[in-house]
This record gives sequence, structure tokens and C-alpha cells, in this order.
Amino acid sequence: MGKRIITIDGPAGAGKTTVSKLLSQKLGCVYVDTGALYRGVAFEIQRQDINWEDDERLENFLKDLDLNFVRQKDGLVLMSSGKDITKFIRTPEISMLASSSSAKPQVRAALLDIQRNIAKTKDAVFEGRDMGTVVFPQARVKFFLFADLTVRAKRRFDEMPDETKNINSVQKEMEIRDDNDSQRKSAPLKPADDAIEIDASFLTVEQVVGKMLGIIEEA
Repeated sequence: MGKRIITIDGPAGAGKTTVSKLLSQKLGCVYVDTGALYRGVAFEIQRQDINWEDDERLENFLKDLDLNFVRQKDGLVLMSSGKDITKFIRTPEISMLASSSSAKPQVRAALLDIQRNIAKTKDAVFEGRDMGTVVFPQARVKFFLFADLTVRAKRRFDEMPDETKNINSVQKEMEIRDDNDSQRKSAPLKPADDAIEIDASFLTVEQVVGKMLGIIEEA
């Protein structure tokens, strides 16, 4: 792997996105939210009313899928068949569908090339759930960012604009997603053997990024 690749894996709500964005800015490289790709798949599954548990139907759907990141002034946006779908992929419904459908090996295989092609041409921070274990096992530095479930649920709850939101349901959905992601047969959520684990429960974003920068400089 010719380019400098940093991977940050971890469960939902651990702060991966905020940390990854700031770290990439400090390093002067591209930030890639790989979870957005899985959300993009989920969005298209929903939009096209695909029975994703039908393997043959799923295979045909994935062959026609055209997802890609395009750089704009505010960063990378997710395009599907030439249309920006970034603002449609952050709903709780899409999150849960992404967690379920991403357990399919066909889905993960289809997105592998997209992720690795980005890495061929750019120094990048890749955020996800299997970046260090499956997608970039040879990455220069790997991090696994985690936090207590109650802390993660509170963070996600605070981010939600809906006045009808309920912190108990947010925590329950997050717990279900944790189980789905860690128990799946294909690329389960877990730290790579050589990943550096950081507990972000009681650290600020700046403190986490500071730790990471110190580790990267020594690598």
C-alpha cells in the first residue's frame, strides 16, 4: 500500500466521525466515512424496495449499484448513479437497515473495491467497523475507538433534532446494532490484533485526536 492509511474502527456513537474528520484535517489528508457507503446501499435497498435477503435479487441489485465519493468544497459527498444522497442516509431507519444488510458478504465484497481504490491515490483516514481487520490489514496505524453504551447513547440522543426522541429507545437501538455488528459472521466488529484501543467515554475530541497524533508520529 503506497499511500499513508490510518484506520479508525469502533461501535456507533463512539465519536469516530468527529475524531476522524479532525484527525484528517490535522494530517492534511482525506477523510473517508465508509459507514456512509453501507448507508448508501441501505438507502437504495429501501428506495428500490429490494428484498435484500433474497441472495439472487441482492446480487443483481449490487451489480447495478453505482456508489462513489466525490470531493466538494465541504468534503466528500456520497453519490448514487450521479445523484448526491448524503442528506438521506442518516435516519435511524437507514442506520438499522445498513447494520442488517451489511452482514451480507455480497454487500461487503461489493464495497471493498471502492474503498481500496480510494486508498491507491490518496493519503486517508478511513472510519468504519472493519477497516483495520478486513479492508486495510496492512494499514500503517490502526485505532479502535470505543465508549460506554450510556455515554454513546447520550451523544446520539443529543445529536437528534426530533422532539419526540426518546433516550431509552436510542440506547436500545444502539445495543441491538452493537450485537448485530459484533455477532455477524462476515467481518464482525472487533479490534484488529495490532489496533491501538482508545476509550473515549470521558475524553474530549481534542484529547482523543491528540493521543492519536502522538501515536502516529511515533509509528
